[in-house]
Amino acid sequence: MRTVGVEEELLLVDPETGEPRAMSAAVLARAERDDADQDVFEKELHEQMLEFATHPQSDMAALRAEIGRCRAEAGRHAGELGCAVAALATSPLPVSPAVSMNRRYQWMAEQYGIATREQLVLGCHVHVSVESDEEGVAVVDRLRPWLSVLSAISANSPFWQGSDTGYSSYRSRVWQRWPSAGPTEMFGSAERYHRRVADMVATGAILDEGMIYFDARLSQRYPTVEIRVSDVCLRADTAVLIATLARGLVETAAREWREGREPVDHSVSLLRLAAWRAARSGLADKLLHPVTMRRMPAESVVQALLEHVEDALGESGDLDEVRKAAAELLRNGTGADAQREALRRTESLRDVVTECVRHTQE
Repeated sequence: MRTVGVEEELLLVDPETGEPRAMSAAVLARAERDDADQDVFEKELHEQMLEFATHPQSDMAALRAEIGRCRAEAGRHAGELGCAVAALATSPLPVSPAVSMNRRYQWMAEQYGIATREQLVLGCHVHVSVESDEEGVAVVDRLRPWLSVLSAISANSPFWQGSDTGYSSYRSRVWQRWPSAGPTEMFGSAERYHRRVADMVATGAILDEGMIYFDARLSQRYPTVEIRVSDVCLRADTAVLIATLARGLVETAAREWREGREPVDHSVSLLRLAAWRAARSGLADKLLHPVTMRRMPAESVVQALLEHVEDALGESGDLDEVRKAAAELLRNGTGADAQREALRRTESLRDVVTECVRHTQE
């Protein structure tokens, strides 16, 4: 069974005011004193962010437990320094992001200017194991139409600099400012994939292969396909749903490749429109169907995704849990819906952040 690992980026906030706090260096130093957490947490682009990575897991219950533990440990280390963590993909309150002080991030700040200074967005990246680069590229080619549905499911960033953006995943729109971000054309082989990456680095517009920000890519560090379209999810259960669907998509794509079935050949232009539609409304309105690229109710599109990966989920024993989790999400709404509902009740973005801190630790 394929293993799955999750990377989550959390927002460091003041527990009283809800305002982001540039405390990542201090929190990381605190975490490094704990033997169990030395390799779990990492620095990110901005000082208001804290990232953790789970171990590879084949059992989704074990993955859920580890995400919960990592969130709790992040909250404990932050709390010891007078701040808190929130699984928010953008800050609801106004913020002036502080770029972390290392050579890589300073290069980005100089190269990309305001795009770097404003890029305080927080995502969830899912790694799914593959047997080879050839299989990985075949999977990347076949994932393309389905990634917008994962983006819609994860939507958790309706606010930006103190205002409602009208989007459910505004993080994904901000992320598109990077020159290498977004959907890709089909590669067809590992050789073509690596040649394209080398050509992109050779332009000098990006620093290295680590800045290949494709929606799905071969990981530099692990034998995995890394899916990068999701907001960090407000609730850990949603993150597990995304990870489980990602594994189902990878397994389904690999089987199609082995059986000689060609990928759906949508243009990048259509994929960008599907991604925009998902970012705009999450699960609250129509989405573009991954196969037909025509508008359909979000519930129907989610159902199409479940049918697409049904065999893979059935064999891994995850089908019933995924159906249950998807139905609950469609009924109760995304993280973006929860944030907007909290604002309607409290009329305070500060209280929205406070509620999201609680949800993060649940």
